[in-house]
Amino acid sequence: MTDAAVHPVDERLPGPRLAALGLQHVLVMYAGAVAVPLIIGRALKLSPEQVAMLISADLFCCGLVTLIQSLGFTRWFGIKLPVMMGVTFAAVGPMVAFANAMPGVDGARAIFGAIIGAGIVSMIIAPAVSKLLRFFPPVVTGTIIAIIGISLMRVGVGWAMGGPAPLAQSVDVPKLVAMVDAAKATAEAASAPVKLAGPIPMVDNPNYGALDNMAVAAVVLVFILLLVKFMKGFIANISVLLGIILGCVLAVALGKMPFDKVAKAHWFDLVTPFAFGMPSFDPIMILTMVLVMIVVMIESTGMFLALSDLTGKKLDQPMLAAGLRTDGLGTLIGGIFNTFPYTSFSQNVGLVGVTGVKSRWVCVAGGVIMIVLGMLPKMAALVESIPTFVLGGAGLVMFGMVAATGIRILATVDFKGNRHNLYIVALSIGFGLIPLVAPRWMQQMAHGLHPLLESGILLTAVAAVALNLFFNGAKEDKAGAIEAAKAAEAH
Repeated sequence: MTDAAVHPVDERLPGPRLAALGLQHVLVMYAGAVAVPLIIGRALKLSPEQVAMLISADLFCCGLVTLIQSLGFTRWFGIKLPVMMGVTFAAVGPMVAFANAMPGVDGARAIFGAIIGAGIVSMIIAPAVSKLLRFFPPVVTGTIIAIIGISLMRVGVGWAMGGPAPLAQSVDVPKLVAMVDAAKATAEAASAPVKLAGPIPMVDNPNYGALDNMAVAAVVLVFILLLVKFMKGFIANISVLLGIILGCVLAVALGKMPFDKVAKAHWFDLVTPFAFGMPSFDPIMILTMVLVMIVVMIESTGMFLALSDLTGKKLDQPMLAAGLRTDGLGTLIGGIFNTFPYTSFSQNVGLVGVTGVKSRWVCVAGGVIMIVLGMLPKMAALVESIPTFVLGGAGLVMFGMVAATGIRILATVDFKGNRHNLYIVALSIGFGLIPLVAPRWMQQMAHGLHPLLESGILLTAVAAVALNLFFNGAKEDKAGAIEAAKAAEAH
């Protein structure tokens, strides 16, 4: 076979160029890749060393699953297109709910068990899911992605403020003790039941919403916006990463970013399976993650169709099933190696369109770089040391762009000719906001259902699919799915 007969997707570029382009892919996805282990690790209240372990595992598995997807592993796994794999934001909502209900190592083991179970189920159902695209037109996928971004915004705001909203105040214990003593004395004198004279006294947390911390977050945000406006190409694509680096420089100058944990971390270490112990398997949690994975695989289907269109590589049903099956295998690998569900990163699909480089070997090089980064604990410890207020400015951009991507996809939907689509979006977003505005809305329901009902993302997905079926039926719109996937460059 001559070089002229080699498809651009299979073209092997010279080593130095391959390494440079692979590093470009890694830098574009890096900030998004490390965000999820930071969110979940801190929601689980794990130690800094354990959060760093999650980051290392995430980077390692990103690389490993990318190799399987872009190189191919037997005829069953790997779509053999230029795809970079990373942890999906779609699973963050349910995992944070799990973490809040069961923090610590026990919660981590339960999450990993749910991920392993979902990965196995996803591999089994991948061929069937590849035929379900008709149930997920742009009006459904755009709404789901929009609510993912909206749900994550509270994480970004919490980072900028110094923690979640409940940390803004704490109980003023001395005043409460004095109130209780006074109430007891009054009750004894009057032979009446004890009753407090007023509400429980609270005191403001001085570290919450600290002006200097918010100023750093604001500088990070403004710097990212300046890069996006005035820079082009690669620099604009890694603007979030550069913003975080500037924030770290400012935090170091202010004495707010210590490096003692980085100094103690090893230079090199292997990522080991089941580092938190054997996982526990909860059927409801597994079902929740399976529902998330169905949404993730539908998104991946659109990405693969868009990538096929961008590269000129024809995509048949076996290839599509192999790509989706790799989402399941990557999720299984993630659960085993102490990390999370995997999907194709759309910003890297967008990079293929921007650079015009279609070779899957570029993503192979990127996968190798990610594996190496995953075996450098000092790198993970450095990421874990980044103050949350630095991440806050970047988080507003990252998570806001996810929501904006959903809106961008919805812009391709016909609302004028089909007013039913307005009802699909309106009600689905309404259902998704229920857990955000009324976190305990399910408290009278069976406790086993709480993980399902605490996720606005899942509520939106179920509502959007059901309402779309009710109003529009199940018409297949492959062209619409491709256009929607091309629009999703920030998710």
